[in-house]
Formats: sequence, C-alpha cells, structure tokens
Amino acid sequence: MRLLIFIIILALIEYYAFIAIRFAVKEVHSPYKQLLIGLYIALTLTWFGLLFMVPMMRHGDFDKTLRNVIISFALGFLLTKLIIAVILLIDDLRRGGYFVASLFSAKDGLSPAIESGMTRSDFIAKCALLFGGTVFATILYGMSNRYNYHVKKIKLNYDNLPSSFKGLRIVQISDIHSGSFNDTLAVQKGIDMILAQKPDVIFFTGDLVNNKSEEMQDYMSVFSKLNAPLGVYSILGNHDYGDYVEWQSEEEKLNNLNQLKEIHAKMGWRLLLNEHVVIQKEEESIAVIGVENISYRNRFHSYGDLKKAYDGAQNHAFKILLSHDPSHWDGEVNSKYADIDLTLSGHTHGAQFGIEIPGLKWSPIQYMYKQWAGVYQNEKQYLYVNRGFGFLGYPGRVGILPEITVIDLA
Repeated sequence: MRLLIFIIILALIEYYAFIAIRFAVKEVHSPYKQLLIGLYIALTLTWFGLLFMVPMMRHGDFDKTLRNVIISFALGFLLTKLIIAVILLIDDLRRGGYFVASLFSAKDGLSPAIESGMTRSDFIAKCALLFGGTVFATILYGMSNRYNYHVKKIKLNYDNLPSSFKGLRIVQISDIHSGSFNDTLAVQKGIDMILAQKPDVIFFTGDLVNNKSEEMQDYMSVFSKLNAPLGVYSILGNHDYGDYVEWQSEEEKLNNLNQLKEIHAKMGWRLLLNEHVVIQKEEESIAVIGVENISYRNRFHSYGDLKKAYDGAQNHAFKILLSHDPSHWDGEVNSKYADIDLTLSGHTHGAQFGIEIPGLKWSPIQYMYKQWAGVYQNEKQYLYVNRGFGFLGYPGRVGILPEITVIDLA
C-alpha cells in the first residue's frame, strides 16, 4: 500500500511538472520547443537514475565531491517539481470548486476561472515556475555555505557561579559529521576560528562521524589541534553508534564504536560516557556532566544514563550538562534535575535550511523540536542548541550556517 501511494504521488508530481514545462515553452518556436522538452525529459531520466545510486554513495570509497553534486542536484530537482506540483494542484482544486459551484448557480456569464488577458491559471503557472526555479537555485547556492563557519556569541549570568569562574569562556561545537567533509583546508579554517576565540574550555556535543570511525582518518590531525587551558570534553551523538549502516556482526559494530572512542582519546579529548568531571580554578570547582545519547523522540535510540552521570555532581554549586539531543532537556533535565544550570546540545543542525533575520527565526525542524537552535531558558536553567559544525545528507546550508558557539559566563 505504501509503495502504491508513493507511485501515485510521484506520478502526480511528474504530471504537473510536465504541464508546467509545456506551459513555459509554449511560445517557443520549433524545433527549440521540442529540444527543451527533450532536455527536461533527459534530466528527469537522469534524476531517476541517480536515485538508484544512493545506496552506492554510502560506501566510503565513493567520491565525496561527486556525491555532494549528485545529492544537491537530486534534492533540488525533487523540491522544484514538488513545489510546482503543489501550486498547480491547488489551482486545479480551485478551478474544480468553481466548476462545481457553477452547476448550482443560475448566473449567466463566464466562469470566474476565465478572465481577460492573462488567465488566473496562467499567472499561477508562472508563479509555480518562478518559485520552483528559485528553490532549485537556492539549493545549488547553499553548497557554497557548507564551510561558511559563523561565530555566535552569547553571555549568560548566574548568581551561583563560583567567583573564580566569572568570565569563563566556553566554545561549543557539535555535529562534525566528518564523513561528509571533502576539504581539509576549509575545515582547518574552522579550527583556526575556534582557537582565535581563546576559549578556556571546549565542549563537543556529539556526532563526530556519520556512521564509521574510519571517516575520521583524514581529519584526526586537524581536530587534534583543538586545545584549551581547562581541556576539551566530548560526548557521543546518535550517529556515533553505527546504527544507520549494516554490519557483518554485532562484534564488528562494537569494534567500530570502541575505535571511535579511542579516536577521541588520541585527539586529546576527554570523552564523557555517562559520567562527570570536576573542573577546578583556584579553590573553587564546577561539574561537567556528559551523557551518551538520550532522546525523547521515538525514532532515535537512547544509550545514556543521566542518573549515573549526575551521581556526585550534586556536591558542586554549578553544573554543565553535555547532552546531544535537545529533546532531553524537556524530557528529563527540567523535571528531575533543576540544579543543572546549563545544558549544551546539538543534533538538529537547524535542518541546514531556514531563515534567521532580526524578528524572524524559522526552520522546518521547529515542527519536530521545540528547542532547535540558539538559547532557551526555563526559570534559572539555560539550554543552548548548536546549529552544527558539519553537514549531513544535503551538502550545504541555506539560511542556517555552520556554527561555532562562544558562551561567556558571568
């Protein structure tokens, strides 16, 4: 049944897309009209062919640059057709409504669907082509932003922060997804930007790889350069467990995870696995709590144990929690651990698509996650959701740029 529904939807999309192309070239003289229609059909057949290449692109030896181009074209082409189809379908429903209404109306004259000059349907078809083309161009443009790192700075004030930690500068990065990278020099520029912030401590909040530890092979030397006086601390994200690929055995999957843990250590990062550490300055201290992935979304696995990680941390006046999935904040942190002052998360990437301008902050991810990017507050507790350092799936960013977070505590 699902396959049948998918085929029907795909057929509708292709039908309306073809209608739009015919409308676009109706004023073009032969043989150029046939040439343009033929080009569109060739692109469509190419797109279908690329869909069958998706399983091949999961292999590590598949060229990353080619993969990025294929994904961007395939996604842009699909979204363009989908937008055109939705707009034209709405127009057909509008005209159908007028037709049904006319059957019960005694009023003479032309149907409201037929007007002098450009018909309303012609206008809608042009709008559909314009919107669809704009989306396609935007998707292609977004590829240029995948290494366009931006520094986001915020200042948080706490009454209970020990005096020796006043002015503590935290840098947070998240969701590196090294398996998507294809430019070590561009990534190095991001590392240089992090170090230029002169952080006292660096926190990484999960998803070092897409699936396999071997993805870090070309980037260990780059990320090993991260350092801070009070250390670099990290946690695991949902992609780090290898849950999204097939393994020959559970032992192979476990070995992959263990190798990934070793990579954290080799880079000089202190990986927190359902535990906490104490950071001291002078004679005062704060607790940094790190949990494995905990999600309150059904589609993601949970491996973490905050109760275990928290045990003993209650003796410290100020606590920072590293937890990859922001759904954990409302799911458990706020209700059971009101003394955790700051939670740092990632995971959402801000969908890598959205709008962030003064007065407007929107992304489709907000319909899945209440907290999806930036800072949130619940009484005296704060959550910061990093928009991600890397990218996954779509090799680009539109509106939601890769982020380096700087948090100054006061």
